[in-house]
Amino acid sequence: MKTIHFKLVLIIIISSTVLASCAKEDDGIYFNEVNEIKVSYSKIELEILDLVNKHRNSIGLESLNKLDVISSVARSHTSYMVETGNVNHFNFSKRQENLVVNANAKTVGENVAYGFNSSQGVVEAWLKSESHRALIESDSYTHFGISTEKNADGRNYFTQMFIKR
Repeated sequence: MKTIHFKLVLIIIISSTVLASCAKEDDGIYFNEVNEIKVSYSKIELEILDLVNKHRNSIGLESLNKLDVISSVARSHTSYMVETGNVNHFNFSKRQENLVVNANAKTVGENVAYGFNSSQGVVEAWLKSESHRALIESDSYTHFGISTEKNADGRNYFTQMFIKR
């Protein structure tokens, strides 16, 4: 009887160890896959990121770090706005949740825009708007991403997202 009890306990311990180690490894694999997203940036997108950081530095704030997973999430929203022809923050809570899960975001913010032909134009417009400027100038954020896309008429749509890790 003691032998059967001992074998049963041993099997339970071994099974628990194997299951725990598999679960832990899987979590790491999926997390790394999401964070290894590579985004190619257009000239205007890189200029926007640079202008935002130059503005932040000019008022004594640290530069934000570009994070591809943020730009990827922003890109999906920009494409949605182009498809619908509507500049909006629809489904922001889903993008926020995505960044909480996939980028370890604690806080998420978003600016959108439409129709500007230059990086300077869109950044100046955001800085003239109190609510948009508040996001750009917040010392709460540590990382950001950007997406621009032209519609069929050649008009630019923009989504800029910020997170705090």
